[in-house]
Amino acid sequence: MNVPALQNILVIRTDRIGDVVLSLPMIPVLKSRFPAARIAFLLRSSPLELVAGQPGLDHMMLYDDEQGKKKPFGLVLSDLRRHSFDAVVVTYPTFRLACLMYLAGIPLRVGTGYRWYSFLFNRRVYEHRKTAEKHEAEYNLTLLKMLDCSPLEQPRPVLMISRDAEREADSILAEIGLSREEPFVILHPGSGGSARDWRPENFGELASRLRLSGMPVLVTGGPGEEGLLARVFEVSGGTARLLPRTLSLMSLAALIKTAAVFVSNSTGPMHIAAAVGTPVVAFFPPIRQCSSGRWGPLTTKKIIFEPSSTDCPRCKGGLCESDDCMELIRVNDVEKAVLSLAVHSARGVASL
Repeated sequence: MNVPALQNILVIRTDRIGDVVLSLPMIPVLKSRFPAARIAFLLRSSPLELVAGQPGLDHMMLYDDEQGKKKPFGLVLSDLRRHSFDAVVVTYPTFRLACLMYLAGIPLRVGTGYRWYSFLFNRRVYEHRKTAEKHEAEYNLTLLKMLDCSPLEQPRPVLMISRDAEREADSILAEIGLSREEPFVILHPGSGGSARDWRPENFGELASRLRLSGMPVLVTGGPGEEGLLARVFEVSGGTARLLPRTLSLMSLAALIKTAAVFVSNSTGPMHIAAAVGTPVVAFFPPIRQCSSGRWGPLTTKKIIFEPSSTDCPRCKGGLCESDDCMELIRVNDVEKAVLSLAVHSARGVASL
């Protein structure tokens, strides 16, 4: 494939936090192929601090403003033109983004070949991600083949945690009576609507059981999930501990890094846990587009619960109609999985 010696490359991922984390392995691949190139990343402000400091990343550009709204089309366009990129890789395409890249005059524009506006890309990849034949991180890396890059066989995002965030995490632990030296479990019952969820009552019962087993439990959540966390706390009989204040995303990542095990539905913090090396127990619905095969945590230290749709009393192997399938995941099985990973984590075992 005829690819010039690129000097200024832009990667775009403007959706959720977990999606951005799964795009990070693209950076070292590009840097390895084009060591002299300047690598930039266009993203929303919410995951910005997680991406900052990534090895090989030279510049970050924001797609939204301080209120989280998309910046005006003309403002983004002028910014793109000012940077004079010679290649762009659009991992999650929209018509707006495709137009921006085309009008910015970027010579090499890599994107999907299956959208009606794909003519705006001149290096096209023909893959339907909805078939979930590969992991999302692998789909991202496949795009780089259009720039003559060899993708990683086992992509693994890595997050660089700041010292300030580590100090904040230690301060939080001290406030709630925990420390890095004492193994504890983090339960994260929310998902921001990105997947079918295990009920908060199940998380509450799990917290109670783990505490009886001698394992302290901390429950975390995002903005707007206060009611969900309160329900978990209530069902746990008050044995679970809640965060005393709201944390920045980087401080949450530092806190997750200190845990023995992280338990959650399919959500961005699950990918953060995998990226900082914390063992993960995760729940996925029997929906192909939402499967662990496409969205699972990229770590060897994990146990996945993913019920079969053929066992669901509601779906009967057909279209998913409710969260009934997630009730097939039993609390006692999850408890055993958590304790198993906690033991291996305490022994310093790298993989299972």
